[in-house]
Amino acid sequence: MTKDVIALTERMPDALSVLAGLLAGGPDLLVETTGEGAVVQLCDAEGRPLVSIEAPLMLQVPGEAARLLGPGAEPSGDGPAWWIEARATTGVPQAEQLAGAFAARLTMLLGGRVWPPDAPGTVGAASPVDVSGLTAVPVPAAAQPAVDMLTDEAAVVLQDRPVVPMTSWLSEALRATVESDRSLQIVTPPHCRLSLPTRMVLQSTPSRWVVQDERCGYYDGLTGAVLRWQDGAFSPDRDESGETPVADAFTEVRPTGERQLVVSFRTLHQPEADLVLGGALEAAWQALTGGPPAGWGTSEPAGLTWSRRQLTDLAYERAPQPTWTVVVGTPDRPAVATLRVIRTSEGVEEDVTLTVGYGPGEELPLEALPKLAGELVTRHGLKTMMCQLREARRDLSAPPSFEHPPLPYAFVLGPAEVQEAGRDTASRTPLKERPVQLGPSARPGFYYPLGDGETAESWTALGQLVRHLRGAPPL
Repeated sequence: MTKDVIALTERMPDALSVLAGLLAGGPDLLVETTGEGAVVQLCDAEGRPLVSIEAPLMLQVPGEAARLLGPGAEPSGDGPAWWIEARATTGVPQAEQLAGAFAARLTMLLGGRVWPPDAPGTVGAASPVDVSGLTAVPVPAAAQPAVDMLTDEAAVVLQDRPVVPMTSWLSEALRATVESDRSLQIVTPPHCRLSLPTRMVLQSTPSRWVVQDERCGYYDGLTGAVLRWQDGAFSPDRDESGETPVADAFTEVRPTGERQLVVSFRTLHQPEADLVLGGALEAAWQALTGGPPAGWGTSEPAGLTWSRRQLTDLAYERAPQPTWTVVVGTPDRPAVATLRVIRTSEGVEEDVTLTVGYGPGEELPLEALPKLAGELVTRHGLKTMMCQLREARRDLSAPPSFEHPPLPYAFVLGPAEVQEAGRDTASRTPLKERPVQLGPSARPGFYYPLGDGETAESWTALGQLVRHLRGAPPL
């Protein structure tokens, strides 16, 4: 299934080195560009793409290649690396060889390494790949480089890599499928995992993670539902009673002692000329990890060094359209956030979900949460915040097996929301623990402890709190 080949080079690719890579198929192939020059395609004589090559991405963030490709993926140089991804057209063996030969030629000229190291075409890359009589699949299925099969119901993408990231290709495929009222369906072998941003996006859109399984055929990697191909898409199978069975592979899990702390919050700012975004996320990162974020980007890998000013400039350029970004940490403390900037009638909102991973025996900085909430209330325009705990992988990737849902640990209301609920209502709740007042007395926020975050009782406490704040009678 592997058809994505990545060249991780130690030096910046220039026009001559890219041209040398493109000549891996000899002079008979056509070279075209799409996406305003962002994607270069090697095409057959009919102009149908065989290999699509995305523009080089500079990785200034240490550990980002290893996070997505596994140990040993980082180039050996001390400086930044360049990530050049080549995607071969499905079902054409020579296309995979072309992608591998392109990547191998780049690394021979610029230093670095190819992922996967055993990709077809990487051995003997100095000789052109035999493309005589080679043809690609017809358009429109190959018109979108990330899509392997297109039906009226779904766009199917095949992936075989340690972690499936939310690459710019995958993001573009998702946008196109949503706009065409299709479902994006990512098909992987059982050893693949999803990056945290990919899992979050799939859960919030009409998309599906389809996992191949030797026992049942296919199942949903996020729910375990057994799937079958019907009417142009993978959909839940039904047994004789009309129920959808759960794949055995999905339930075969063992506790590892790994945990995640998930902090989700919204802030609101007035659209002033000197507004600089990202301050709330930076404060949360500092409070929970002891340092600032390492990098960010509009897709994965996140190649840019963290910069609030650059983030603000990008959001300003894209306004009034929303801006979605990925923010990453350092290898010693896995942390990933998604940040969405939205222009509303009230001002500029930042919608953040920050997740930090911990191994067995590592202490979670739960005592830092009330202080963090206070800082967000007084300095960063906090509206609401939810803190949750879950049993899940330290590296933050999602395996195709059951993971416990997060449990609420604390909830926070900002000053405007306190005023809307009524100060008396917000300060006197039916919960066992009294809320902690945050910020100035004249315009306070409140931090609500919900339990230990380890039992379902915390959901009960959250339900009681929400009903109380909305003025609903208790159950």
